[in-house]
Amino acid sequence: MSTALISGDLAAIEVDVSPATIRKWVQLGHLRAAGRQGRRLLYRLEDVFAAERAVRRRGTSS
Repeated sequence: MSTALISGDLAAIEVDVSPATIRKWVQLGHLRAAGRQGRRLLYRLEDVFAAERAVRRRGTSS
């Protein structure tokens, strides 16, 4: 079974942050893209939620 991938914009909506925050999580190594659609990075929803939990545990949005 294949896991659906979502865009950074949709990932941001799912965890109530800005798309810039998603990009920052990627830069900081909290989140890794699972694929691409053209130039767009795509993410697994479960990875986005895991990154959010990790960042929130640290007490910062970055």
